[in-house]
Amino acid sequence: MIHRRTFLKRSVLAAGTAMLCQATGAREPESNAKPSGVAGYTYRLPKFKKGSRLLFQGDSITDMKWGRNQADRNHYLGHSYVYLIAARLGVDTPEAELDIYNRGMSGHKVGDLRKRWQKDAIDMRPDLLSILIGVNDVGRNLDGVDVKTWEADYRFILDASREANPDLRLVLLDPFVLASGRLAQADTFAAWRNQVERLIPIVGQLARDYNAVHIKTQDVFDAAAKAVSPEQWIWDGVHPLPQGHELIARHWLREVSARWA
Repeated sequence: MIHRRTFLKRSVLAAGTAMLCQATGAREPESNAKPSGVAGYTYRLPKFKKGSRLLFQGDSITDMKWGRNQADRNHYLGHSYVYLIAARLGVDTPEAELDIYNRGMSGHKVGDLRKRWQKDAIDMRPDLLSILIGVNDVGRNLDGVDVKTWEADYRFILDASREANPDLRLVLLDPFVLASGRLAQADTFAAWRNQVERLIPIVGQLARDYNAVHIKTQDVFDAAAKAVSPEQWIWDGVHPLPQGHELIARHWLREVSARWA
């Protein structure tokens, strides 16, 4: 007999993966694909040139660093999904010798990314750029995000990045919220969710326009919350718990591996 907790765990991961694959057209890992080194977790490994630089950008959800000293090899990646992705790729593709950086900054909006983009993105010359942004734009503009400006700023940083490196690989993640913690009250959550849903189609369009991998993070969390509860994944409606970051990391790796296997 399968223990109830084990069953729920398997159901959440299976439901989230199946939903994502249907939405994006990505396929489940094939049986003859080179497996990852993680027991009970198989995905096709992404292919990177040796020494490729992966840069992660965003706000506090990406950030989660104890300091900004990049020489500190214990904490420079923070403790978000970035750390989990880096750990897994370091184990499964050590021969690639990947160079991974986390430049997420707590409290930042897409306009803040634009202001620091030259230093914190262009000058770093990444081979892959992953961006998760938008929740602070929502939280500070619950009466209505200026979606035209938001899209213009987002397009600016993508244009600048592709101009600097035409071969740049892009991964764009949707902003997301769940009805938990300070957002558990129905009217509060509705205000946040309504604004997030105005930004998600823009991210989808940008992903198509720039041939980026699109991680439908809100859909992932919605499926997980339905299977268990919102509080299992995000403690305050916005910031994931460790298992929430693991959920992001797993879907990031699946989708990136499906595109660049």
